[in-house]
Amino acid sequence: MLIDVVSTDSDERPGRIAPPPHDDAALLDAYSEAVVSVVDAVGPTVVGVRTRRAGGGRGEGAGSGVILASDGYILTNSHVVHGAGELEVSLTDGRRLPASLTGDDPASDLAVIRAGGQGLPSARFGESARLRAGQLVIAIGNPFGFQSTVSAGVVSALGRSLRSTTGRLIDNIIQTDVALNPGNSGGPLVDSRGLVIGINTAIFAMAQGISFAIPIDTATWVIPQLLAHGRVRRPYLGFGGQSRPLDRRIARALGIVNRRAIEVLSIEPSTPAAAELRVGDLLIALDGTPVEDVDTVHRELLARPIGVPLTISVLRDGAVRDVTLVPTDAP
Repeated sequence: MLIDVVSTDSDERPGRIAPPPHDDAALLDAYSEAVVSVVDAVGPTVVGVRTRRAGGGRGEGAGSGVILASDGYILTNSHVVHGAGELEVSLTDGRRLPASLTGDDPASDLAVIRAGGQGLPSARFGESARLRAGQLVIAIGNPFGFQSTVSAGVVSALGRSLRSTTGRLIDNIIQTDVALNPGNSGGPLVDSRGLVIGINTAIFAMAQGISFAIPIDTATWVIPQLLAHGRVRRPYLGFGGQSRPLDRRIARALGIVNRRAIEVLSIEPSTPAAAELRVGDLLIALDGTPVEDVDTVHRELLARPIGVPLTISVLRDGAVRDVTLVPTDAP
């Protein structure tokens, strides 16, 4: 096959590929400089996390983390450290430090550990709410144990949801095309200014170019609770249910706007729900806000303080009834 090479420069020899225009080269330089400057600034704050199972069980795990504060607090994924008996972190300067679990929240897949060190470099946080699709992002972590590995890409989409190990939805997930592998979990997703805007958490094994990160805005809500209580305190009612369609004739007759409701299937004894709810109730609103699935109930409860009464509207015996429940701290 013959390939004709067109030269725009009369001094070019026939058959020689012309170099890229100066503007393209400048753009490539600017891109490279942005990534390099971010890695120089954030790289020292990224650690490797090694775990050993509790109870003398066999098996080790590995992930990544990012240093929150100079006194050794580190943010990582819950699934990296959950159930670990021993923790160790490795720094970019070669040091290996023992660490302990400070707090763990499987529902958001976030955890805080603390390494035995002082004067450590710490990362700066940005705001994930200000992200835009197409924005440059950089991941730094330790895939397969290869420390300080860098990959870059763009924000592919915003507002995704992922199911945590507890069954709760994690909202506002960041989707990127950054190349991630096992061991990247818990490492930072960083913008072009060197600000952490997410914590890398998941990949699709059968897909290419699809990875996810917990938004840093979620982390900034979770971290203070993990530091103060070792866990996240969430309002709790104590019933189990599932979404089911409402009979449209009944809904219209009673002025119910919902298309679906949550059927109460079980009630835990000695909980707020045990006082007022019944198995078979159809929950349709919480403090006047229509709810049609369990995930919506979780979201609405998170916006309400523990110990403050709230009104639950249920369809029972062909009529809408309002009952008052006082959420407690989730066990």
